[in-house]
Amino acid sequence: MSSIESKIVKHSFLLPLIFIGLLWLVAIVEHTLGVSFSALGVYPRTVKGLPGILLMPFIHANFQHLLSNSVPLLVMGAGVLYFYRSLSYRVFIIIWIVTGVSVWLGGRASYHIGASGIVYGLATFLFLSGAIRRNPRLAAISLVVVFLYGGLIWGVLPIWPAISWEGHLFGGIAGIACAILYRDQGPQRKIYSWEIDETPDENFDDKLEENTTSDDTQNKEYYLSENSNSTD
Repeated sequence: MSSIESKIVKHSFLLPLIFIGLLWLVAIVEHTLGVSFSALGVYPRTVKGLPGILLMPFIHANFQHLLSNSVPLLVMGAGVLYFYRSLSYRVFIIIWIVTGVSVWLGGRASYHIGASGIVYGLATFLFLSGAIRRNPRLAAISLVVVFLYGGLIWGVLPIWPAISWEGHLFGGIAGIACAILYRDQGPQRKIYSWEIDETPDENFDDKLEENTTSDDTQNKEYYLSENSNSTD
């Protein structure tokens, strides 16, 4: 692995680790002080719930909830940063904001907390982007996401009342929207020479015949002119 590639890999893991570190710091502060920051989450269609649009990902119910989000955030966050470097920041911010706003507009009347919406958004973005770009390497990432986190699909259904399935659903939709919106940007499928449609010049033979006729005419004129001069 080259030094540049090594730096890219480190950078891809560093930022998700910093973000996850902040999440754990908040959880540790809650546990140490014996308080709960759940009231800072999204409470739909209320003024008090507006700050939760930004703060929701930092707040978790308990350490188990946080741990369940930490691993996929690291894996898929690093995946987006590594394979979609030019799009990664925009995609992450869009998923974050769109998920929060959508939950505020369409969620149940309850506090919604956790970074699961971002997890679902990154998962759907990685899966759909790899599928529609027809890039073998990115398609392989799509399969890895399905293999590791295919069970996430159950999280968008209203099966468990204690889980914010709305956050999962809206996060997934935000990831799909980003994949479609940026489908022509970022890494693309390599196009090989034999796939390029080279349209032949249909007038090439006519042009060649025209040039040949013109050359013959010029030669004849030169020959007549030469003969005329010699007669004089």
